[in-house]
Amino acid sequence: MKQHHTKLTTHDRDNLARWQAQGISMREMARRLGRSVSTISDEFKKGGKAGGEYAGIRAQRLSNLRKAKSYVRPPLKNDWLYAYVHARLGDGWSPEQISGRLKRDYPGEKTRHINHETIYRFIYAEENRELQLWEYLPRKQKRRCKQHGRKASRSCIPNRVSIHQRPVTVAERAEFGHFEGDSIEGRRVHKDGIHTEVERKSRKTFARKVNRIASAETLSAQLAIFERVPAPARRSTTLDNGKEHSLHEQLTTDLGTNVYFADPYSSWQRGSNEYHNGLLRRYLPKRTDFSTLTQDELDDIVEEINNRPRKCLDYATPNEVFSEELTKAGVRIESRM
Repeated sequence: MKQHHTKLTTHDRDNLARWQAQGISMREMARRLGRSVSTISDEFKKGGKAGGEYAGIRAQRLSNLRKAKSYVRPPLKNDWLYAYVHARLGDGWSPEQISGRLKRDYPGEKTRHINHETIYRFIYAEENRELQLWEYLPRKQKRRCKQHGRKASRSCIPNRVSIHQRPVTVAERAEFGHFEGDSIEGRRVHKDGIHTEVERKSRKTFARKVNRIASAETLSAQLAIFERVPAPARRSTTLDNGKEHSLHEQLTTDLGTNVYFADPYSSWQRGSNEYHNGLLRRYLPKRTDFSTLTQDELDDIVEEINNRPRKCLDYATPNEVFSEELTKAGVRIESRM
């Protein structure tokens, strides 16, 4: 029989399973299907075995899975980039963080750059749905919601000062007392949340519960955090563009803390805060009902995080580095803030 070069079908695999059970040789199987002996041999080696027997149904399922995993949209056909994106998604990074970090770490290597929208398109592509990559995303949505009103959302923050006007020393972590802030959502029906602030140099985390994620509640949480921090340690904070930050000018008026805003949809510009919110999520996973969480319980979680050694701090803890920086500035601080 003339040999075919098309891939094995489900019917072919069913025949292989039946013929193997009958003790028919691979050479005879190859002749009947019009395939080479090596094609039949490779098929038996690809993992379609169950209890020592070749199972046609299982083999077909494995073949479908291999096909799904092998299809990637450009530029994810770059094996290194594909592996990097998968690994970082598994680490809890958002597509924005992945994209931004690649540009930061490999500034001159365009083949290692990828737009965050490309990552989202890859995750939600119909042909990739078997991979269920949306499970790695913060909201774990099976379908991507359409984005509406982006321009309007930017204008809701009056007198917004861009991150690009922030002193270079802040980005370099050369100066103490600069924070990054954000909100963490609980179950939407309760609307309770947490406001977090992370000091960039020491990586010390501060967190306050809010009854709902709104401007007045967020400002109160920020004031509660920064009023307990000596002035040299509260020079500035960098926030995202959420409406809950629309009263930022009051923070500057009351405490002298400068406020900057990251670019829209660029959470990687507040990487420290995003990372530490991820640490909090280990204790308070998605869909946690924050209405049952007390401030004392939250303080205990934050204290545990702040007492954990960090490689980036030469294995000192955020609490230790924060205290050292305050000592350099000639101020004392409470043992627990």
